[in-house]
Amino acid sequence: MATRLRIAVIGAGYWGPNLARNFRSSADWDLAAIVDLDRVRAQKVADAVGGVPVLTDVEDALADSTIDAVAIATPARTHHPLAMRALAAGKHVVVEKPIADSSDKAREMVDEAQRRGLVLMTDHTYCYTPAVQKIRELVSDGSLGDILFIDSTRINLGLVQPDVDVFWDLAPHDLSIIDFVLPGGLAPRQVAAYGADPIGAGKSCVGYLMMPLQNGGMAHVHVNWMSPTKIRQMVVGGTRRTLVWDDLNPQQRISVYDRGVDLLRQTGFETDRATATVSYRLGDTWSPALSEREALSAMTEEFAGAIREERSARTDGYSGLRVLDVLEAASRSLAASESFTPLRGALAETAV
Repeated sequence: MATRLRIAVIGAGYWGPNLARNFRSSADWDLAAIVDLDRVRAQKVADAVGGVPVLTDVEDALADSTIDAVAIATPARTHHPLAMRALAAGKHVVVEKPIADSSDKAREMVDEAQRRGLVLMTDHTYCYTPAVQKIRELVSDGSLGDILFIDSTRINLGLVQPDVDVFWDLAPHDLSIIDFVLPGGLAPRQVAAYGADPIGAGKSCVGYLMMPLQNGGMAHVHVNWMSPTKIRQMVVGGTRRTLVWDDLNPQQRISVYDRGVDLLRQTGFETDRATATVSYRLGDTWSPALSEREALSAMTEEFAGAIREERSARTDGYSGLRVLDVLEAASRSLAASESFTPLRGALAETAV
């Protein structure tokens, strides 16, 4: 069996304890230390995983030559400086989402890791769930055909964040999943975002994000902090089949429908849409079996594999960068505040 790698978890707040627990239980890793400015908080995490050293200065972990890697679970504004220091110290790095608070900083991190031959990984946890792994497989092997649309909904009665809008809070999950399942990842040439602040929070609390896909398709993401019902659903429509993922349905998370719309063109009139005939395909529905495994456990395994095999991780720094590029484009779209196109005619006279 390969020698275990040693890792320090930096940050003992919300996500750090989850990382610590999974690295502690992994056959690939030894948890070397918990690092946090608050020693009491770090000690609680260390005690919860059976006792590991606690440090309050990140430099102590970076100076330890026996530590191979660090996992960063701190506020987004600190990801760039911490990752750059860790890379400079020769450590492999995994960073919770978002990889940084700007795409420029993320590019510096990616370039630095590449220059030093180190693994930089983004902890896009959803991408390591059995459901998303299966979606990626079905897209890759052509089971769905060419992707025509992706419609993702992530709504709940959630906490209005003090420092980010609903796009930056919730959409990274959906964007990272879309980036993971599409061959080539996210590559939209343009993004349109529409947000609303009906409660006066000073930021978008309801949002709609749209991106063109290849072959004339469209991806749409709906995020909302104010819904009394919680929905976590993604529909991936293809030329052959359509997949529905309901993350809140443990009995049947994925359903694949052999149903769709076909456009049949008459012989000799292939380029004339007016002569095309629409047919509706009504076939079977099936649900693939999914393994039961914690996503973070699979993430820690992938991080170790990337280091040992000297390859990029499945959710590498570039995947984090692509998500940031879309989020920043969405923010620019919101800032442009383009007005809605006015109606004309009778409807305009009665519209409120």
